[in-house]
Amino acid sequence: MTKRRGKPQKIGDTLAQFLGSSGLAARVEQAGIIPEWPVLVGAQIAKVTEPHHIARDGTLFVAVKTNAWMNELSLMEPQLLSALNAKEGRSRIVKIHWQLMR
Repeated sequence: MTKRRGKPQKIGDTLAQFLGSSGLAARVEQAGIIPEWPVLVGAQIAKVTEPHHIARDGTLFVAVKTNAWMNELSLMEPQLLSALNAKEGRSRIVKIHWQLMR
């Protein structure tokens, strides 16, 4: 039988402690952009796009429904990056990689 090492801790506290000590907390916070995408870019853009993942280098991969929208969004990239990076303390998105939906 093993001995207990103190009081039980809340799983959320334990997870936060692990993420902080492993250096993953910033990546988890950055990944919060994906569920927030419709709010950050607006309903019209969210309707024709789907964010997939964020690479370690800060590149956000987003699928787009049509080539026309992909061209339009690539021109809007500076404004979109500004909106995505507005939250304080979040690791920055440095580039958006647009790809056609399959």
